[in-house]
Amino acid sequence: MPTPSPHRDEAQSLAVKRAQVEFHNFASLGEPERARRVYAEENARRGTVIRKHREFIGEITPFLEIGSNAGHSSYMLANEFGGDGFALDISADSLRYGVSLMESWELARAPIRVAGDALNLPFRDGSLRTVFAFQMLSQFMDIEAVFLEVKRVLAPGGVFIFAEEPLRRGLSLRLYRCPYRETMKPWERKLHDWGLLGYLVRDVIGAHQEESFGIRQNHRMELRHWDELIRKHFVEYESEIFVPQRGWGENIVGKLSKSQWTLAHRLGGTLSAMCRKAGTSPGDDSSWETRLRCPDCGAPVRLAEEETLRCTACEYASPNEGGVYNLLRSVDKKELYPGDRADVIDFTLPGHEARLGTGWYSLEGVYGNKYRWIGGQATAQLQPAHPGPKRLRIRGHASEQLFEQNATPKVTATVNGTRVGEWALDRTGLFILEADVPELDDYQVTIDVSPAWKFPPDERQLTVTLSMIRLTPRD
Repeated sequence: MPTPSPHRDEAQSLAVKRAQVEFHNFASLGEPERARRVYAEENARRGTVIRKHREFIGEITPFLEIGSNAGHSSYMLANEFGGDGFALDISADSLRYGVSLMESWELARAPIRVAGDALNLPFRDGSLRTVFAFQMLSQFMDIEAVFLEVKRVLAPGGVFIFAEEPLRRGLSLRLYRCPYRETMKPWERKLHDWGLLGYLVRDVIGAHQEESFGIRQNHRMELRHWDELIRKHFVEYESEIFVPQRGWGENIVGKLSKSQWTLAHRLGGTLSAMCRKAGTSPGDDSSWETRLRCPDCGAPVRLAEEETLRCTACEYASPNEGGVYNLLRSVDKKELYPGDRADVIDFTLPGHEARLGTGWYSLEGVYGNKYRWIGGQATAQLQPAHPGPKRLRIRGHASEQLFEQNATPKVTATVNGTRVGEWALDRTGLFILEADVPELDDYQVTIDVSPAWKFPPDERQLTVTLSMIRLTPRD
């Protein structure tokens, strides 16, 4: 049986994992054209780092990328660098989107796609030559727990490559979390361009979006903390520090800083590192499925004729679903992928309309990211799947037109006639609304939104789009 990390729950709670599944689905499927552009830009940056340190990294096959989202960087590793390996993410839906990437980018090779948990990697000890992690370690409160899992699955002499991890900024009042530039308010955008906004916000630009989903962000790591952690677990490493300097507000500090370390301490930035595990490995030409292990008991798995991975010791099985094997622990899979269940209305799933009431327009959306417009009011019905205190969670999107009606957009949620939450929306884009609700046998949910608007020649009264309503444990 696999030995769990003693701090697994503290490193990342089930609520955060649930939020990650939703967020990665949205990030890859919600705006596919924008996503492909962002993925291409990320691959260009990451490919440059890998090429610069290729001599240190050496052979990358077999590789694993953890937190891979749609797997776009794994496709780069397979096609540009000739590697064979795995793309792992907690979101099976975002991994399935890789088919669209292959088609639009005209790619010939693909990684093996696996839904899994970075704190319980479904790989046997010492089975991988390289492990990659891009922009994902800061989503764990205990980053060392991820380091321990990575070190376990790396072969002796293997290399752990992580990149674009935030460095804590010293010169900041840390007043609030800030969104990406495109959703900034005009005054925020101006301060950002002048190089002054960083002196006010709590962490890297963009953390607000992940936080709105419920993903906790760990921005406590200074450069010295990263150095201490790497030296504790790896015998040598190479690194790169990137400190963005925007406008005169940050250029002044750059001129006054005598070293890159000092500049990174003052202004923050990101760190990329290539870390080598002790020892040497004779190499391993095993087939891909023999590198895996059962996430429940740790025994080997075998690929059955029906394209299903089956544990050799327990009853765990994972079929190939749209090109993805879901190798999360059974208890996590049950909660993170509930399917058609009475406490979830997921508009990507067929049959969800059975729990919708009045006020909903036709299903829209692309690549599995389905949503429905509502007018001023919409109703739905939920029932609890488990006992215990609950939270109502509503996922939606606010368009620019909503903010052009000379009134502050407001959303109100009522359960069984009792108001449980009221929110004022202050930005366009994605929103997540949550409110504690009492324990009930049945939840009649009413969502009211104002102001309404029209988009001629469409005569419908519109407010926001919604893509999911669910009950979650109050954890």
